[in-house]
Amino acid sequence: MKGSLINFGFLFFITMDMVSRNMTAPALENQKIYNTQFWLLCMSSLLFFSSFNMLIPELPAYLTAMGGADYKGLIIALFTLTAGLSRPFSGKLSDRIGRIPVMVFGAVVCFVMGFLYPLMHTVGGFLTLRLFHGLSTGFKPTATSAYVADVVPATRRGEAMGIHGFFSSTGMAIGPYMGSLIANEFGIDALFYTSSMVSILSVLILLGMQETLPNKEPFRWSLLNVGMEDFFDRGVVVPAVVMLFTVFSFGVVLTIVPDLTVHLGFENKGIFFTTFTLASLSCRIFMGRLSDKYGRRPLSIFGLVFLIAGMTYLGFAHDLFSLLSAALLFGFGFGTMIPSIYAWTIDLAEEGKRGRAIATMYISLELGIGLGALISQSVYQNKAANFPFTFWLAAASGACALVYIMWERGKSIKE
Repeated sequence: MKGSLINFGFLFFITMDMVSRNMTAPALENQKIYNTQFWLLCMSSLLFFSSFNMLIPELPAYLTAMGGADYKGLIIALFTLTAGLSRPFSGKLSDRIGRIPVMVFGAVVCFVMGFLYPLMHTVGGFLTLRLFHGLSTGFKPTATSAYVADVVPATRRGEAMGIHGFFSSTGMAIGPYMGSLIANEFGIDALFYTSSMVSILSVLILLGMQETLPNKEPFRWSLLNVGMEDFFDRGVVVPAVVMLFTVFSFGVVLTIVPDLTVHLGFENKGIFFTTFTLASLSCRIFMGRLSDKYGRRPLSIFGLVFLIAGMTYLGFAHDLFSLLSAALLFGFGFGTMIPSIYAWTIDLAEEGKRGRAIATMYISLELGIGLGALISQSVYQNKAANFPFTFWLAAASGACALVYIMWERGKSIKE
């Protein structure tokens, strides 16, 4: 385990050095843009994403041991279902009672769930917890993105989303890798408790932050009454659709790659996710800055090309080299696209309704991941011969996003 930690630390600090080299002089000149509040938020997100992502590589085997092998697709699908359904509430509440209370609620859900998993020993009980666990990502990331938009000027929005995404993705990288190490060394229950403790650390950081929403209201139960306008913001439909087709591939990866990794003979099921996330980290800030300069559509198109290539190549993976090469391609494409889509959504959001716009985008994100998980499991059916078809399906979804952007761009030019 010690050697694995040293190797991961080496990879992480190499990536940090690459990112620091991307921070050119203009980005460092105005330190007031990235103040203490911004960095606290980034650190909180790192811990939050670590807390629930460390469970992902181990949950398929855990559910299988309970006798639920046929329900592995629901591990991600149920999580994203609740996250998606809760977005209208979190978006509305973040615009009314403040960003910080909504973020705190999401992190506390993670804390509670980690202590409940060891108490559930049936497939039905486990899947019920996955359903409630989704509330965590339904609340915290929505308010977090709104907070970033509040403290960063529009001209630096893509860069800011890239920096924040760097920390979130670092959590996504550390989580799966450390999760597998903890489970292998100390058992699955220790992993659940560790997940809880990491999530509560993200809450403690949030308690030291200042609220950015002006004229916030006290909470009242009537705020939980949501209408169709809270579910869907027409102004951000284009980035929302692109997000849906893009993250479909991520749902496939989360569901199928742990089994593929074991099939190829590797004990640590987080190795793909670590490589994918490090690749994503290495380009997020730089690509976010380019999206500020050249536009959200061109960077999204560029990223999609790499994402499609990564998923296509993953369908041919047969050894460590091909597995990690596909992870690098997929990670670079994903890291290029996501900051652009976040910034694109906020660009189109109405003033005072950023929470709603961001909630719409996240609903698409959860729907795409959930569909990717469910459909890929139905295609895979726990048969190794079906691995290629699941990943090529993900590549086809990315191609749909590419075609949609090109069509929408042509339509905009005509108008």
